[in-house]
Amino acid sequence: MSRQPGLFEQPPPTRRTPSPGEVQPSWDSPLLEAPPLPVNIRLGTSSWFFPGWRGLVYEGIHPQTALSKKGLAAYAQIPLLRTVSLDRTFYAPITTIEYARYAAQVPDSFSFVVKAPALVCDAVTRDEQGRGKVANPHFLDPAIAAREFVVPCLEGLEAKAGPLVFQVSPLPRGLVEEAAVLIERLATFFAALPAELGRQRPLYALELRNAELLTPRLMRMLHEVGVRYCVGLHDRMPEVERQEAALRALDGDASGDLVVRWNLHRGFLYQAAKQRYEPFDRLVDEDPETRRILARMAQAAFKAGRKVWITANNKAEGSAPLSLLKLAEEIAAAAQD
Repeated sequence: MSRQPGLFEQPPPTRRTPSPGEVQPSWDSPLLEAPPLPVNIRLGTSSWFFPGWRGLVYEGIHPQTALSKKGLAAYAQIPLLRTVSLDRTFYAPITTIEYARYAAQVPDSFSFVVKAPALVCDAVTRDEQGRGKVANPHFLDPAIAAREFVVPCLEGLEAKAGPLVFQVSPLPRGLVEEAAVLIERLATFFAALPAELGRQRPLYALELRNAELLTPRLMRMLHEVGVRYCVGLHDRMPEVERQEAALRALDGDASGDLVVRWNLHRGFLYQAAKQRYEPFDRLVDEDPETRRILARMAQAAFKAGRKVWITANNKAEGSAPLSLLKLAEEIAAAAQD
């Protein structure tokens, strides 16, 4: 790969003797061989606390609880990993102090992808098995979203806050059938969220779990309210080619940042993929076509002066860190085309 201006080059982690209970990055990780990418192309994983990533991200054996509390700083020392999806925030809001603790563990160049809580993103309340029970009275409530999510997130993460992703959970059939009404509700919701907080101008993104809503009407609405469409690769959504086409309709003027969450392998259900891929230490079902398309999208966005966040889940190919290594190589190769 020829040298490009603006490439991000972070020194590899330094080998040293760990203190008791410390989590250190892997000194011999294959991820350290990843090509440097432009500063505005950030790759990362969905969460960071997987014991199976020993030798890929972490040195030594650590339980998940230890990695959850102490692993982020080690994760962020791997030069390839310059973002991460904060998924726990979907299950319950967290405080400004908790966000600030995360921010303190990563370098200034790091940027978080943060999921909004189901409290405002799910149209129903659910039981422990995920079954919908009754209508959620807080669904798309902008006051609650601002108070419980946007404000503490921006105050805690400050400049390290990247896309704030509102992943709307699978909707009841009645709401989907009244798509025009729902899209108006979404427009009203996003328009009422804080446009700035101090020096922070939040980047809002919408991720869907109902393919029927991926329409020109939705894309026009997002363009009007200044919200990004998050490409969410999931069994409930169309394949990446159709979502790329939807983005082209939204971005005829090539404006707007690229946000992608590569959640799940094509044709797989979440639980089946989890059982097949654990402990997430190797690629099991490679998906070179998706990688190729994502690399092309990332390069196109970068060349248009946009920022890029792509996070990968272990359920995409078997091991999110190794998926990102392959993706980084594909992006570097695409830069030569």
